[in-house]
Amino acid sequence: MSYSPAIEFKGSLLTLMILHVLEDDSEKIAEQIIEKVSKVPDFFQQAPVIIDLTVVQDAENEVLSSLIKVLREQGLVPVAVRSGNAEQNDIAISNNLGILKETQSVRPQQQTIDESIGSEELLHDRTKVITQPIRSGQQIVAPEGDLIILSTVSHGSEILAHQNIHVYGVLRGRALAGFNGNVNARIFCQNFHAELVSIAGQYQVNEDLPDNLRGKPVQIYLEDNVLKIEPL
Repeated sequence: MSYSPAIEFKGSLLTLMILHVLEDDSEKIAEQIIEKVSKVPDFFQQAPVIIDLTVVQDAENEVLSSLIKVLREQGLVPVAVRSGNAEQNDIAISNNLGILKETQSVRPQQQTIDESIGSEELLHDRTKVITQPIRSGQQIVAPEGDLIILSTVSHGSEILAHQNIHVYGVLRGRALAGFNGNVNARIFCQNFHAELVSIAGQYQVNEDLPDNLRGKPVQIYLEDNVLKIEPL
């Protein structure tokens, strides 16, 4: 009788949001989460989140319990804690969360890689060039170098690059450059209508983007850890 496996574990490049907890004030944390979610509720709904506790390892236990509760109430899905102490890890486990001990950068926002895109070529095994439109629901990743899109990036799609992103068509989806923590990465766009832009985890969503630059050529970069959007 031949053996036919019913399951298979595989490593996969996933993109997840990280919530860095910077203070141990439960009330303030809850207020700011509710405010952010209220601006773009569809973006955050059912989004998996990793809770980074590096800064608040000495916080009271109630802070993490309260945070998990408010995230779930707001429609987010906390999946793990990172860099927590022993008691925080116990709280996470009791709330059915995983434990991440390493402090390496975890990639922002969700979905798996769609490698079915045609007309794709690699230059020097680093720069990825896409000539066809990126459709809603698709995700394209350049894990080592630049990502160059010669067509449109549709609403509901996502493009990520370790280094720079160049979009020569209309950018309507989400663009995340420097997703491995590369603070020197930039986004260059000829027609700016993005849902979200991010450099090394610092992001702005559609409602916060400058109206005077919509439809214009722009560049996006970090300066003193602040996201800057300027005309080209």
